[in-house]
Amino acid sequence: MEYFILVISLLAIAFGANRFVDGAVGIARRLKISDFVIGAVVVGFGTSFPELLVSLKGAISGNADVAIGNVVGSNIFNVLGILGITAMLFPIPTTRENIRRDAPFCLGVSVLLLLLAFDFFTKDETLLSRVDGVVLIAVFALFMWIMLRKGSRDISADTQTQPYIGKPLWHSITVAIVGLTVLILGCNFFVEQAVIIARNLGVSDAYISITLIACGTSLPELAASVAAAFKKNTQIALGNIIGSNIFNILFILGASSLIRPLHSPDIVLTDYLVMTGAALILMVFAITKVRISRFEGFLMLVAYVAYNIWLLSMQG
Repeated sequence: MEYFILVISLLAIAFGANRFVDGAVGIARRLKISDFVIGAVVVGFGTSFPELLVSLKGAISGNADVAIGNVVGSNIFNVLGILGITAMLFPIPTTRENIRRDAPFCLGVSVLLLLLAFDFFTKDETLLSRVDGVVLIAVFALFMWIMLRKGSRDISADTQTQPYIGKPLWHSITVAIVGLTVLILGCNFFVEQAVIIARNLGVSDAYISITLIACGTSLPELAASVAAAFKKNTQIALGNIIGSNIFNILFILGASSLIRPLHSPDIVLTDYLVMTGAALILMVFAITKVRISRFEGFLMLVAYVAYNIWLLSMQG
């Protein structure tokens, strides 16, 4: 029964996130926001609602392994798994702003989390304290200011010159609200069943959060990125991943550690290094040939498989 509810919950998450993203993109198009800003702010943040709900629930219940492992695992899967698959389907061209601003910022916040998590600044025994949460939220505010001030100027020719002839604004808002409601319900059931299954199998919360929960809550990012790739709108796909990873670290972990200081010794240095390395790979691949090629996408996917093999070996 737990597995059946888990599958139904995953389907609800995917359906709810897709409807929410459809509605949010419709609203953004009406406001003539650029494709990358739509991907980073609207789609990226929207598809990160599962991670937000899971991590906040973990923080409230005192389960730091779920709160932190969910974000770290999701960020690894977003770049190496989802972006790898997307690039294998369609190579992803990158813009000057992606290279100079977006990818470096994503790498920077990954390094920041690594330093805060291992108390580089404070030497505090708590892995992520409330002070760390304030720092993360402050950097998130900076990111939002940059995106709203500068990102909205990166309006593509398609968005700028062609009038939007899609659904009316009220329809997009309704779709977004319905999608978000289904998303919240699906996430709640998913987390409950995932924890039950993990404990029945004798698997640690850290492992289940960094793999099953992380991949499950990243299904909306996968669906949105692949859909955008098939529509040849790769800037939305790239923005979705970068925006989601930044939101996961800065806002989700920032808010979670404000609720309750997070201490998770089972999420080890290697996990943080893999997450940071994935962000570095993203930046390097974005610079080379000014695109992420199919071969580079394949290398990302291989790296993700190798990481999971290592995780399984550690469980043994």
